[in-house]
Amino acid sequence: MVEPTIDAASSRRASMLSLCMLALVVGVVTGYGAVVFRALVALIHNVAFYGVFSINYDANLLTAPSTWGPLVILVPVIGGLFVVFLVNTFAPEAKGHGVPEVMNAIYFEQGRIRPMVALVKSVASSLSIGTGASVGREGPIIQIGSSLGSSIAQMFNLQTGQRITLLAAGAGAGIAATFNTPLGAVLFAIELMMPEVSTRTFLPVVIATGAATYIGRISFGLAPAFEVPLAAVPQVSAVDLQALIVYVVLGVLCGIAAWALIRSMLVTSTLFKKMPGNDYTRHAVGMLSIGILMYVLLLTGGNYYVDGVGYGVIQEILRGTMTSLPLLVILFFAKLYATSVSIGSGASGGVFSPSLFVGATLGAAVGVVGNMIFPDAGITPVEFALVGMGGVVAAGTGAAMTAIIMIFEMTRDYNIIVPLVVAVAIALGFRRMIISETIYTSKLVLRGRHIPKERHSNMFMVHPVREIMTSDQIYIDASLRVSEVIEKIGPSPVAKPLVVMEGGRIAGVIPDVTALYAVAGDQGHKALKEVIKEDFVVVVDDMNMYDVIKRMERRKARAAVVVRPCRGVPRQDDIRGVITKSHIADSVVSSMQHYIG
Repeated sequence: MVEPTIDAASSRRASMLSLCMLALVVGVVTGYGAVVFRALVALIHNVAFYGVFSINYDANLLTAPSTWGPLVILVPVIGGLFVVFLVNTFAPEAKGHGVPEVMNAIYFEQGRIRPMVALVKSVASSLSIGTGASVGREGPIIQIGSSLGSSIAQMFNLQTGQRITLLAAGAGAGIAATFNTPLGAVLFAIELMMPEVSTRTFLPVVIATGAATYIGRISFGLAPAFEVPLAAVPQVSAVDLQALIVYVVLGVLCGIAAWALIRSMLVTSTLFKKMPGNDYTRHAVGMLSIGILMYVLLLTGGNYYVDGVGYGVIQEILRGTMTSLPLLVILFFAKLYATSVSIGSGASGGVFSPSLFVGATLGAAVGVVGNMIFPDAGITPVEFALVGMGGVVAAGTGAAMTAIIMIFEMTRDYNIIVPLVVAVAIALGFRRMIISETIYTSKLVLRGRHIPKERHSNMFMVHPVREIMTSDQIYIDASLRVSEVIEKIGPSPVAKPLVVMEGGRIAGVIPDVTALYAVAGDQGHKALKEVIKEDFVVVVDDMNMYDVIKRMERRKARAAVVVRPCRGVPRQDDIRGVITKSHIADSVVSSMQHYIG
């Protein structure tokens, strides 16, 4: 069973005013952190590609050819070696795209992230992005902001619930400062980061994201993340029915694309782990393939295209200047490959921006084809690129509202809201039909860390059953009479679960052995198998409580027998413990200590 933690006894609960003031500090610090991070990416990019010490860099422009010529192939390799050194030496949590590590900290580490992570993640991700790895900058700034929020909470020794609140506030602040999307950042924190939503958790997040947005606008200006010329997206009174059909098709394709991105990242990660050698050689091989791909694209298409965050390609598509169907299709698959290999081999960076890239190329390609089939439906590649961006992001992350609002805030184009909502809903639903996990949770599942699909389930529900169950059960043969069982146990029973066995198999469960004493007078002559009911379920010890409770509710069960994974019918040797409704109730009370004063 879950016992009260030392954290609950030693930590303190800040007032709402104090928590909001700390959230303001988190927002300001994260906002300036985003400024420094972008400057660091710019500096490394200019040094790595051109040998120039400068922070003048516009990510929305296509990367100019490097002065190194063919040697540019080695730039991602050299940058990757530095990344591996930093990650392996100082902070393994900085590897990958960041958000899974933040979610892991929220649900399994009581909101604790080491302060070192913010520094290492900043440098490692700057190296990955600046030297050409196909990753985004939003994952790093989320992890950086979360680390800052968690560190400030730990500095003031706040209780777990408030520590998680400041962690989520830092994540939202990072998104807001990076993309200039305050509303989307708040929704991101709500949909993906916050296990409990109320005034006491929502208000600090809003304050932090507002402060970070203000810092970002002072530093980067008021313009949205992407420019969409009004002429490129015609203003119409309603979406043409033929165009709406194509949007439905795009939604399905976005769901498939999100699945392909999730699966390819899992597959490449597994392949690189099995590859002979160490982390340095594996990442060097992966980055070498990225360097070769970049140079081949330069020779054949005139640009590297897949390097870094990819905003230059997205911006060209949204300007309506990149409408070649073969090029769009090639870039779609090239970015899928580059992102999967970059993350899978050990790069440090996010997957949000690559998802935008994949969605933009897919949407524009569908728009080009749709315009060929329905030339009078008002279909434009730009409009479909915008919807494709939202569709892939929503399906990949599972955050539908975040995707819709962020695409609107990043482009300020209200005309695409209706088709965007349609495509996002279809994309998300279709992806969940194919694979239940998101691009963030799939990595955690490989570690045995399951997070409920319903994000705001109680915190205790993510715990594996082995942390909740009792292993102090009593085994009794089903053929014994009730009176014989009572005589065997003795006159002073201890409240323990009773597992009834018949022929080596589980015949039933009595949640509390003392319940037999209440019926001993009337049913003492009966065998246990006549008294017990089959109101129990069997679960494996790596399941989480949320799934166990769902199964118990479906079967109307009073108890769950926890067994190790095995083939066939579980025997007594396979049993690890028992969970009863009283254990669940105690777990709920224990978890509530994080949020009540």
